[in-house]
Amino acid sequence: MKAPMSWLRELVELPHGVTTAQVADAFTRTGLQVEHVEAFGDQVRGPVVVGRVMSFVEEAQRNGKTIRWCRVDCGAEHNLSSHNPDITGARGIVCGAANFDAGDYVVVALPPAVLPGDFAISARKTYGHISDGMICAEDELGLGADHEGILVLPPGEAARAGLGSDAMALLGAPDEVLDIDVTPDMGYCLSMRGLAREAAQAFDVPYNDLYSRQVPPPCQDAYRVRVESDDCPLFVNLLIRDVDSTAPTPSWMRHRLAASGMRSINLPVDITNYVMLESGQPLHAYDEDKLLGPIVVRKAAPGETLTTLDGVRRELRAEDLVIADDSGPIGLAGVMGGETTEVTEATTSIVIEAAHFAPGTTGRSYRHHKLPSEASKRFERDVDPGVPCAAARMAARLLAELAGGQIADGATVAGAVPIAPSQVIDANLPARILGARVDASRVAAVLTASGVNVTKRGDRLHLVPPSWRTDLVDPYDYVEEIGRKLGLDVIEPQLPRALPGSGLNREQRARRAVVEAVAQAGFVEVITLPFVGADEIERLGVPQDCELRRLVRLANPLADTQPFLRTSLLPGLFAAASRNSSRSQDDLALFEQGSVFWARQAGAAPMPPVSHRPGAEQIAALDESLPDQPRMLAALVSGQWLAASWRGPAVAADWTHAVLVAQTAAETLGAELVRSAAAIAPWHPGRCARLSVRDAQGELVHIGAAGELHPTVIEAFGLAPRTCAVELDLDLLIDSAPRSGEVVALSPFPLTKEDVALIVDADVAAGEVEQTLVAGGGTLLESVSLFDVYTGPQVGQGKKSLAYNLRMRHPERTLTGAEATQVRDAAVSAVEERFGAVLRQA
Repeated sequence: MKAPMSWLRELVELPHGVTTAQVADAFTRTGLQVEHVEAFGDQVRGPVVVGRVMSFVEEAQRNGKTIRWCRVDCGAEHNLSSHNPDITGARGIVCGAANFDAGDYVVVALPPAVLPGDFAISARKTYGHISDGMICAEDELGLGADHEGILVLPPGEAARAGLGSDAMALLGAPDEVLDIDVTPDMGYCLSMRGLAREAAQAFDVPYNDLYSRQVPPPCQDAYRVRVESDDCPLFVNLLIRDVDSTAPTPSWMRHRLAASGMRSINLPVDITNYVMLESGQPLHAYDEDKLLGPIVVRKAAPGETLTTLDGVRRELRAEDLVIADDSGPIGLAGVMGGETTEVTEATTSIVIEAAHFAPGTTGRSYRHHKLPSEASKRFERDVDPGVPCAAARMAARLLAELAGGQIADGATVAGAVPIAPSQVIDANLPARILGARVDASRVAAVLTASGVNVTKRGDRLHLVPPSWRTDLVDPYDYVEEIGRKLGLDVIEPQLPRALPGSGLNREQRARRAVVEAVAQAGFVEVITLPFVGADEIERLGVPQDCELRRLVRLANPLADTQPFLRTSLLPGLFAAASRNSSRSQDDLALFEQGSVFWARQAGAAPMPPVSHRPGAEQIAALDESLPDQPRMLAALVSGQWLAASWRGPAVAADWTHAVLVAQTAAETLGAELVRSAAAIAPWHPGRCARLSVRDAQGELVHIGAAGELHPTVIEAFGLAPRTCAVELDLDLLIDSAPRSGEVVALSPFPLTKEDVALIVDADVAAGEVEQTLVAGGGTLLESVSLFDVYTGPQVGQGKKSLAYNLRMRHPERTLTGAEATQVRDAAVSAVEERFGAVLRQA
């Protein structure tokens, strides 16, 4: 919201000497963050005066342009210094614009004036003439963005000011404009009326509300209206006839619109915009002669369309609230009007609409149609339902004063102002919640100044909020209001007392330990946004029944291209890697730990009312509708693991470094990681390992996969060739890991070692052979480790030799040679039986 200080000072009489900076500070302390203060029209220096075009001659130029050689009367004082001796009683000025006529009043910058951008005005020869000044447009004066033509002043105002008078003062410049970030719960401050009330309360001065007119009972005395939807509790209109729509917009109104960020269009539209900015109530003007039958407020019918004022034909939905007549929709309620009933220069009879629309309906409509407007911005934040009648009366009065209109007797009022919700609070509740010394009388005074009707009954306050404070509903809304108006500086800082506890739980300690260990292994942690698009899952190449396709759609996503919550950490890591590679960071070892979201079959969550705590069944239904949210750990490596140096050649990052992440995580938690060959998307089928751990019962639990990514996935995500990745279920790993605190006694007896070499088929996984040796060797087999893999003519075509070191130990005595041989033979026999292995002789 942009608020010109001149307008604000007109609405509320601030104490003498209060500066713009002090007003900005007061607003910021009450929750209205002033982003910055803009200077409006303060870059003009030197004489900029009111002039009148006496005559002009159009001259075509060789470059294709047509210029006007003008005689401009700038007042007797300024005409004397003309640099054109052949022109008397005026100045000769060359102008390239064509939107003015002889007799029009204009703004003239005379030498040695300086315009914004340090543009100095001087008498100079151009197009064969000495141009002795410059006829200015709005943007050239720093008063707006309109550069379609020069600024033509209203003749009445200019004549009263006089030729040669200060044109900038006539235009209301210079001025200072507050650019305020209004939070959604303070929608009433999207108006000068609301800001003036806040300023009056901040500086403890009286406030006279220009829009305090009461809404009359329902009647149909102006243009007939029929409301068929509960999304429009109140609809008011007035009828103004004999309007001169060609009348010029006064300079003061043009200035305030421009300073507030709005462009002047024509007088009727400018008046509706001006009243909206002042009151906060969006208005719409209809050409009465273009309306067919009564105005109807209803939901759109299937197949209906509407061409809005921006010239776009829009397909309407059944949930869209429309304004219609006998011809069909003529406006999208609370968003934008339609072309068919638009006010033009030929309009002489105007219907002013001032209505109240449900915030949710307006918000959904403008977002669906991608049609944000000043009206929808206000309606979705809830406009004061008590102001439509007063705003319509103000617009009608201005049309009568400025455009010669005649206000028809009576008004049309359909509906009524919704009853404000009353509340009863303890008078000491704000002091107790805020931790500040605020007595009951101070609470009552602050709320009364905010417009709340306060009735004190003993230690309790009975409160009825004003119509514009739709945010005041429950007791703690009033506590927030007290804290906001008193300021944070009155709240005494108190550190909360630490409660006794056991610190972090097992899962938290485990996660921290894993993250620290992976980081120490050489990986850099990143945090990516948890949003994905359906195309990202498609590019992973996962099958249709994969859990990664259990997407959860967001009702209001930050970006239409990523409307889902992530089901894997990998797309985020891929995006981070691609972003780094685009900046010449090719050697990457990234990891992330965080939640993913897998949708359940329960569907969308129910929406219980917020007026009371939901029951046990409702809470259970909410829990059931929540997606599964396991915490995952993922990592990615590409480029060089070690750069080339004097110590040796570079070491390329490969699948072993991806597996290193899983191995590190498992070892940190005391779990045994088991790897086996697998074909799991998005990894390369021949270069992918299934990752598992053994739980407390010795059963294998699948926790993830690691390896080199599939080439099509690498290409789809723009990754470096041979990029490798790992992703595992961190929660599942922690649950399967041995419980911390379990101490296993070390055996004091010696270790017995045996080496065996087994010849198996080339496609047999070494990890499966290792698992079979462990299962066959029994409890005396302490560990098994692979130390050699051989392929060649000595083992035969299609075969390979796997050499393992077996470590055996008895927990209570020294293991005999016979017992060690028995353990070894049992382990080898299990492999022979399962894989047809042959014990390789030395």
